[in-house]
Amino acid sequence: MTSLYILVGIIVFFALALTLSNKVQHKKGNTEARETPEPVIKLDFTSESMCCGAHEVCEEDSLIAAFNENIEYFDDEELDRFKLRDSADYSEDEADEFREIFYTVMDGEKPKWIRSLQMREISLPDQMKDEVVMVVSDMRDVKLHYA
Repeated sequence: MTSLYILVGIIVFFALALTLSNKVQHKKGNTEARETPEPVIKLDFTSESMCCGAHEVCEEDSLIAAFNENIEYFDDEELDRFKLRDSADYSEDEADEFREIFYTVMDGEKPKWIRSLQMREISLPDQMKDEVVMVVSDMRDVKLHYA
């Protein structure tokens, strides 16, 4: 019988704790459920040397390094109008505008251009993602082949 009272006491305690926690959160103004941001596709091409793979932790992946970077423009200021646009919401003409800039940027600068877009909160159009990954991967393969 004593164990039944203990079990009921524990259940009541947790129910009161949950209720009190909800009231405190509501009083603080936290009435909405927290939204998980959509993951951004990260292309790790931030330095002109690219990671050689000899490091246990690549400097390019360092979050601290990302805070120290300044935004670099590639005569593409007109793309700032796409800030915070979802990558799936681009028209074919808009994707072609990105494509034109991508292919006019020098090969060694392409990773920096992609990083610039990320820092400016401009999503790469879905229509281009596969070709960008392919081009930059080919650049890395060539670099590793001749290294």
